[in-house]
Amino acid sequence: MKQKPVSLSKADYAILNSYKILAEGLAEYLGEGCEIVIHSLGNLEHSVIKIINGQHTGRKEGSPITDLGLSMVKSLSENESQKHMSYFNKTMDGIPLKSCSIAIIGEKGYIIGLLCINYYLNTPLSDVLAKFSINSSDSHNTAFAESFVDDVDELLKISLKEASDIVYNDRNITTSNKNKEIIAILNDKGIFNFKDSVVKIADMMGISKNTVYMHIRNISKKG
Repeated sequence: MKQKPVSLSKADYAILNSYKILAEGLAEYLGEGCEIVIHSLGNLEHSVIKIINGQHTGRKEGSPITDLGLSMVKSLSENESQKHMSYFNKTMDGIPLKSCSIAIIGEKGYIIGLLCINYYLNTPLSDVLAKFSINSSDSHNTAFAESFVDDVDELLKISLKEASDIVYNDRNITTSNKNKEIIAILNDKGIFNFKDSVVKIADMMGISKNTVYMHIRNISKKG
């Protein structure tokens, strides 16, 4: 059956537009060897509404959906349990690609677009390694320390220790202000968004929950 353009609602357009941010993040993470494409099924003749690193396939925004893209939409629509597909592909020039097509689901549960990822397999290994090297000159390649835990209480303990280390190693912070500064750091990290975190942090610090609430209120007033 021939694929027809899909009638899109305002909510559907908002969903598609939200994927543009995802595309930008993926492209930044994976590097120039990866083409990221967002297709809208609202207009098959001009389905590409976002494309990054389109030099690999020669496409740009406003380009039509491909024949394979149409086949992918049909296949993903007919299979309720599978809404993404990975496969090997190649450009018209014969350049090999590792591809993935992911269905974008609209407000009514139907496919309204595709997120397509095409990795250019001829990308020099040196470029790949440079992108994933902490010494990369990429201005976006910032190093952070992240706490990977499977328990909120463990996250609270780690966050409290990190904040305490910072504060107690800073000689410019007076003893009377150390608890306040620790709570300020935790507040900036969003730690107090967790349920019962104020009570738990207060217990760990050996202070009352009212003291923690007081510092949080004072921080909010300054903000």
